[in-house]
Amino acid sequence: QVQLVESGGGLVQAGGSLRLSCAASGRTFSSYAMGWFRQAPGKEREFVAAISWSGGTTLYADSVKGRFTISRDNAKNTVNLQMQMNSLKPEDTAVYYCVADSNPIARRDINDYWGQGTQVTVSS
Repeated sequence: QVQLVESGGGLVQAGGSLRLSCAASGRTFSSYAMGWFRQAPGKEREFVAAISWSGGTTLYADSVKGRFTISRDNAKNTVNLQMQMNSLKPEDTAVYYCVADSNPIARRDINDYWGQGTQVTVSS
C-alpha cells in the first residue's frame, strides 16, 4: 500500500520557520524523485521544490529559493522527505503536498503519487 504521510505543518508568525516531513512507503521510493507542491485558498496548486532520487539535484520555485531547503533520507523501506522553511511570509500560507515520481530526475511536473497535505499558516 502506497503511503505518503506529511507532518510538521502549523501556525507560525511571519519571519518564523517550520520543518515539513513526509514519510513515503509502499514503493521503492528511494529510486523516485520527490518534492513538494502547495495550494493556497482560491489558487491553483503550484510547484515548490523537487529533489532527485539520490538527493544530488534540487530544484526550487523562484518564490522560495533561498528560504526553503529540501532534503531526503533514503532508508530501506521508508523514504523520509523534508523541507526546512525559513523566513516564512504570509503568502506562503497553503496546504503543502508531498509528491513522488518514478522518474528519478528532479522536475517541476513530478506527479505519480500524492500525500493528503498539511496546512501551513503564516500570520502577519
